[in-house]
Amino acid sequence: MKPPAKFYPVLRPEDMNAAFAEAFNSGDINALLSLYEPDSILMNPAGGLDQGIETIRGTLEDLLRLQGRMTSRNIYCIPFENIALLRAHFILHTRDGNGHPTQVEGHTSEVIRRQTDGSWRYIVDHPSGSDLLERIRSC
Repeated sequence: MKPPAKFYPVLRPEDMNAAFAEAFNSGDINALLSLYEPDSILMNPAGGLDQGIETIRGTLEDLLRLQGRMTSRNIYCIPFENIALLRAHFILHTRDGNGHPTQVEGHTSEVIRRQTDGSWRYIVDHPSGSDLLERIRSC
């Protein structure tokens, strides 16, 4: 077993999506979870909201089971005071159930917040933010 990778806080909001891809590529669940605030929200693949690190952990562990290689490129980063709105394009190279190479790609939408130490973490993460949802929660 290889030792866990060393990850550093995200100090620029425009670096968040690349940091997510790097943490995913490491296979280290704690590296991924370190990118989220304790009470953050993650839209899960079923369209529900996971809130809080322990609930988010399950969804991210499922993602890590794909054992692929991810790249993520910012489409935009709009910072305002201590928050920023992000959108990224990601590509995940993995294998299907028969072991054949396959690719998953999409566009994300996220809101991140600057922490007291100057780092940035997710408060809202919507991995398929450009998809139309049939179920929409009212605000």
